[in-house]
Amino acid sequence: MTLEEIWSSYRSRLKTFLYSKISNPVDVDDLLQEILIKTHNNIHTLKKEESIKSWLFQIANRTTIDFYRKKKHFIEIDPDKVWYSENKYDVKTDLSRCIEAFFNELPEALSDLMRAIELEGKSQKAYAHEMGISYSTLKSQVQKGRSELKKLFEKCCDYELDKQGNLIDFTPKANKCKKC
Repeated sequence: MTLEEIWSSYRSRLKTFLYSKISNPVDVDDLLQEILIKTHNNIHTLKKEESIKSWLFQIANRTTIDFYRKKKHFIEIDPDKVWYSENKYDVKTDLSRCIEAFFNELPEALSDLMRAIELEGKSQKAYAHEMGISYSTLKSQVQKGRSELKKLFEKCCDYELDKQGNLIDFTPKANKCKKC
C-alpha cells in the first residue's frame, strides 16, 4: 500500500480523532501534517499491512500527547481513554467547504430551498407555508434538490454510508474535485 493510498483511506478519520482531542482547527491541521510526515518517515517500520490503522492511530495519539507537552497543557491521560474509538462526528462540518460550492451550482430557488431545509433545519411544512406553495410540491422539490446534490457529490468524492444510509465518511476523488 502506498503512502497516498494510506492517507486517502485514513486522513478524515485521523482528523476526526484529532478534533476529539484538540478544539483549534489550525492546531488540528498542523498535527495532521505532522502525522503525515511521521508516517512518510516511518512507513518502512510497519511490519504488517493489516496493522496500518492501529499504527497510524498510535502515531496520532503520541503526536497529540507531544502537542500538549509542548504547550505545557499536559494532562495525565489514561491511555485507554485516549485510544481511538469510532466517534460520531458531523460529516457536514468536514464537507462544509464543498457544500457551499455545490449549493451554488444549483438553480437559485433550489439552492435557497436546500439551504433552508438541509443546513438551517427548517421543517418542510413551515417552509412550504412560508413560501406559499403546497407541502407536496415542496417535498418533490426537496427530493429533486437532494438528487441533484447527490450527483454533484458523487462526481467529487467517494462516500461511506452506515446501515441506515447516513453519510459517515468521504474521500475526495483524485483530480476530480477542486472543491474539497
